[in-house]
Amino acid sequence: MFAVPNPASNGSPATYTVTSLKRWSCDDKNLPPVADIKAIHVYDFDNTLFASPLPNRQIWNGPTVGELASPDVFLNGGWWHDSSILAATGEGVEKEEPRAWKGWWNESVVSLVELTIQQKDALSVLLTGRSESGFAELIRRIVKSKQLDFDMICLKPAIGPANQKFRSTMEFKQELLKDIVHTYKDAEEIRVYEDRVKHTKGFRDFFFQFNKDLMSGQIPQSRKPFVADVVQVTENATQLDPVSEVAEVQRMINSHNALVKAGDAPLGTTPYQIKKTVFYTGYMIPASMTDKLTSLVKLPQGTPESEIRYLANSILITPKPCPKSILDKVGGIGAKVMWKVTGVSCFENKLWAARVEPVPKSQKFYSENPIPTVVLAIRKGGRPADAGRIVNWQPVPDEQAYMFESVVGEKVLLRIEEEQANESEWESYFPNKSHKRQHEGSPQNGIQSKHFRQHHDREDRRAYGTSSNYRGGNRDRGRGGFRNSSYGSRGGRGGGFRGGGGGGRGRGRGGGNQYKSLDDVGDRNYGQPNYDDADNFY
Repeated sequence: MFAVPNPASNGSPATYTVTSLKRWSCDDKNLPPVADIKAIHVYDFDNTLFASPLPNRQIWNGPTVGELASPDVFLNGGWWHDSSILAATGEGVEKEEPRAWKGWWNESVVSLVELTIQQKDALSVLLTGRSESGFAELIRRIVKSKQLDFDMICLKPAIGPANQKFRSTMEFKQELLKDIVHTYKDAEEIRVYEDRVKHTKGFRDFFFQFNKDLMSGQIPQSRKPFVADVVQVTENATQLDPVSEVAEVQRMINSHNALVKAGDAPLGTTPYQIKKTVFYTGYMIPASMTDKLTSLVKLPQGTPESEIRYLANSILITPKPCPKSILDKVGGIGAKVMWKVTGVSCFENKLWAARVEPVPKSQKFYSENPIPTVVLAIRKGGRPADAGRIVNWQPVPDEQAYMFESVVGEKVLLRIEEEQANESEWESYFPNKSHKRQHEGSPQNGIQSKHFRQHHDREDRRAYGTSSNYRGGNRDRGRGGFRNSSYGSRGGRGGGFRGGGGGGRGRGRGGGNQYKSLDDVGDRNYGQPNYDDADNFY
């Protein structure tokens, strides 16, 4: 046992013992003696050790992803503060626990944890900013299922052992690390594994200053300076199964709304609901057919691949929501139609398209393009709507007259907005309230209104004016085109639920800039409109 001045108490000594340190851990396990520990190994949980699910940008629009991640929108704290979201990982706790959440771990980090546990003179610590009250039991079950026997499992408490209050996850972690290195004063090194760049820098700065203070005498010589190594781990993020994700968010909204309507929420708190934005209705093409169709694109020599965006995912029925009268004509959502490629064309070296016809030719169909067309690729600055201006088509040889089956569906992104009384389904399609007025000759009657077109024309320009989702090289479609996307890669087709498939465990990689701190909301790239996912606007 030893004591150093405690700045919070005007120089009175702070006592560091394994008994007091144990109060940080939510696991009732005796800590090793101070003299036995020469190394301290600390592992972050989310997306470092465990592949925690993120809000799926193939499901939600940009502002909604930000709302889900913020702790200030929903009364239960949102995505990172609701244990049901983490519990829904894979196929849920009851099925995943017996198989130790197989496939949801960063196995290379798991191997490092196992080596740390085997190292007799190393203290193993699991450290996460998730709340102790909401997640302690669940995280203990997840870790135990993998047979990872940490010395300490530490989650952020509402109040620290010395009555500390924490303004951020980093503040909590630094306070705990300070206690650990003071308690285990004979440890010669500390190693921290972290996936977030900002936190990696925060830890490095913290340890640098800590050692500097030790050497300068700012901290009494209760221990010697130590070697600190903060290891940047590649983020290992995933998504939930799309159907499960929407169900969990709906449950979260229902819980929020119940408190609001019961009068148990702060004044001014609003109820929410899930609404959808339909970018277009079309005959959706299976991902397995996309490679064959994009092989029809012949780029002019010298065209930078980085400026080309490959699509080949649908045949337009109508831009934006489809009027019921037309939807009935094409057989409704989920109807299947066979097609055959009959020609290809390039429009102004900015758009490549394939002409198709139904099989058999007598099959009824509907398209607002003069000829049923598959937009194969667009060049930066091109507009998929220009497919309707193509006049000259080149026939394709028999070996390229591909046949494929399509499914009537919608390209949809969901959003969360304030619940509106007496709002019609049609009005709910519009995020911008100023464009929700009904007009004579509105799309509900089969004709698009002026305001409807103006609203979505602006959306189209914003999408292609701000998109950085053009890909080159091996024609990686990225997040924008159903290919190699977190939604489309495992859980069926990306970009919507209606007619778009589903299934699978829904596990896919998250974008590198999506996951941030549990409470450092201002640092997130959330909340800005992201139209990259709406891959094919008309």
